[in-house]
This record gives sequence, C-alpha cells and structure tokens, in this order.
Amino acid sequence: MLGPTTTRADKKQATRAALISAAMRVYELDGIAAARTADVAAAADVAHGTVFVHFPSREALFVAAIEDFGGKLASRLHELAADGAHVREVLEAHLRGLAEHEGFYSRLAIEAPLLPREARQSLLSIQSAISFHIAEAAERDEAASLIKPIPTYLLFNTWIGLVHYYLANRDLFAPDGSVIERCGAELIEHFMSLIVPCPNQKEETS
Repeated sequence: MLGPTTTRADKKQATRAALISAAMRVYELDGIAAARTADVAAAADVAHGTVFVHFPSREALFVAAIEDFGGKLASRLHELAADGAHVREVLEAHLRGLAEHEGFYSRLAIEAPLLPREARQSLLSIQSAISFHIAEAAERDEAASLIKPIPTYLLFNTWIGLVHYYLANRDLFAPDGSVIERCGAELIEHFMSLIVPCPNQKEETS
C-alpha cells in the first residue's frame, strides 16, 4: 500500500519540477511578465490545467521558479566558495552559479521592478545569500590587508550592479552566447582592481 502512494508522490514531485524547469525556459525566451501559463504547460508537455494543480496562480509559479533557482545558487555558492575563500573565489563561484541559468537570471535582473512583492522578496533572499558570502570573504581579506576597507554594502552593490548591467545588455556584450563566459573573467579583474590596495597602500598598512 505504501508503494503506490510513494509512486504518486514521486510523480507529482517530478511534474512540479518539470513545470518549474519549463517555466524558466519560457521566462528566458518570452520574459517573466509576458510569459503565459499555457506556454509553460506546452513546454512541459502537460495539459494547461496541470499547471494550476501544482501552483494556485501564475504568480505562484514564477515565485516557485525564483526560489528553486535561489536554492540551487545558494548550494553552488556553499559548494564552490569553501570555508576560508577569498573575495575573488566567491565572485568566481557566484558567476559559475549564475551561468547554469544565465538566461533566466538575466530576465530577473531586467524585470525585478515589475515583479509582484513576493517574487521581489524571493529575489532579495538570493541577493542576501550572495552578500553573506562576499561579506565573510571581505572580512578575512581586509584583515589580511588584501583589499581596501570598504563597507560591505558598497562592495556588494558595486559587484551586483556591474553583473546586472552586463546581463541586462546581453545583446551588446555577447549577442550570440553567454555574457558570463565571454566577460566574466574581465568583470572579476576589473572589480578586484577597484578594491585591491596599491603597493604603497599595502606598505602603509603593514
């Protein structure tokens, strides 16, 4: 008796995951605000009504997609930015995590102000996780005089603003491919050049 129940639960979970995955693909192509649940259902190869069996509304679907993406990104950051990581390593881990769903995240960066409050809160949770890792690494690097003493909020806002600008203007920087693949290393080098002290500054603080 437990077998069929488990099978049904597994099938339901698999369908939900397929809908979220399909939604992310549709959002990347059509934009989040313009995407239709009918298109998501078609992309997942299920009946339109199946969407609402798993998500009570269109808004609930894209909140679930944002939360799913955020969970995966947080896991990647924990995995890639190991304990004791430097700022550069956290930035590299951040970009590698974003690269796995770059198109979807680009849409989030562009459309964030248009999203409902709950979706914006989910996006804020993602940014908080990134900020946490940057803050921890910055504290270590600043104590070792590897970076300038800069408020964490400025570090994070400068970095995320740079990344979002490039992603939002994907057609300019990488019209035929990945912004992160093409420009990621350059973005990190530029950002690090802003926060690493000059040699004479290192001597003064040592």
